[in-house]
Amino acid sequence: MTIVALEALTFGLGHMVRAAADSGERLCLLTGVRDIYRHELSRLPAGALDVFDVDTTDIDACEAILKQIPDLRGLINSTDTWLVPGAGLAARFGLPGRSVDSALFLRDKRKVRESLYEHGMSPAPGDTLPAVLKDSSGTSSRNVWLVRTPEELQAARDEAARGDLKGEVFAEPLFEGPVYSAETITWAGRTRLLGVLSRQVTGVREDAAAFPVVFPPGESVAGWVSEVLDVVEFEQGFAHVEFVLTVDGPQLVEINPRIGGALVGEALCRNLGTNVYESMIDMALGKAPTLLTGAEPTGPGVAFALVYPSQQGVLTAVDGVDRLAAYPGGPEWYPTKTAGDRVEHLTDQRGCVGIVLAEGPTAELAMHRALAAAAVVVPVVSPTAEQQALGAALPLV
Repeated sequence: MTIVALEALTFGLGHMVRAAADSGERLCLLTGVRDIYRHELSRLPAGALDVFDVDTTDIDACEAILKQIPDLRGLINSTDTWLVPGAGLAARFGLPGRSVDSALFLRDKRKVRESLYEHGMSPAPGDTLPAVLKDSSGTSSRNVWLVRTPEELQAARDEAARGDLKGEVFAEPLFEGPVYSAETITWAGRTRLLGVLSRQVTGVREDAAAFPVVFPPGESVAGWVSEVLDVVEFEQGFAHVEFVLTVDGPQLVEINPRIGGALVGEALCRNLGTNVYESMIDMALGKAPTLLTGAEPTGPGVAFALVYPSQQGVLTAVDGVDRLAAYPGGPEWYPTKTAGDRVEHLTDQRGCVGIVLAEGPTAELAMHRALAAAAVVVPVVSPTAEQQALGAALPLV
């Protein structure tokens, strides 16, 4: 009996493997870039996971592998990029999961925004400044531009025209206020708010997050996020719903139909005192997720800080990881790059070399501990051969 994961998020694969085993299932991973999971794979016992190396953008190739798997029982597609292909493959094999139409709709940020506008839950998308220009099918804060002037708007459009877009560029309102994300699970028309994650951002780059945020009595996010998901006819699964808490209340940034990225899944597991990926396995098998009614936030507050280099080049080392043990909160290092990897992007999550996670009695104290510990971790980046050649060619002044 086997469940297949069509790619996965960088972290959480180990939890998924254990959840499948606890359900009497075996997990297989289809991936086009095995190195993405090197940290998770290094921590798994030998033979705990079957990995198939395949071009996961080639759906026919993926289908051919699925046909070879005996007792195929479910398919998990927990990333934005593979949401639609995963829904299509599940439909081909008669497996439980989200419909293709729902997946197509949720991957189109413009259509989601228009639907919320039609239901009176959002301003209309458009070029009114200030605005956010984004790829309608983008992910990981890539191809997102904050624009406040006509000049910035034109510059963003010019850059987008040269970029690698997954959809089309459109403009939506820029909301003012702190950024959060509601972490939810939905099944059979019922949504449960698992908690709210705080978000620290620089421009569009995510720097840190903490869970769970405690709001004053009477300031409920649960009702609002349930209504948002009802409007878009969210069928089932985890959702990572980003929003800004404005002076007029919450305003949606975007709906990600998956468990949160980075270490959101880890934070949920620790705070709720359970392996939340068990519910991912439940839903892949067509069963109601246990998380819909069980598990309460009795664990610690959890926070994590993303570590970025200050320049482009080749990562040669990460200094300071050995000093983390001296900091409170039990900080841990989750690497996303290793020595020899190129660093090309500094303004979004692609430039992240690793994440420091820490715990505390509250999310606020966990955040302080994560930020303090992350400050001692320093990526060492050397110029590439191309950069060195370019530097040598520059005239002295």
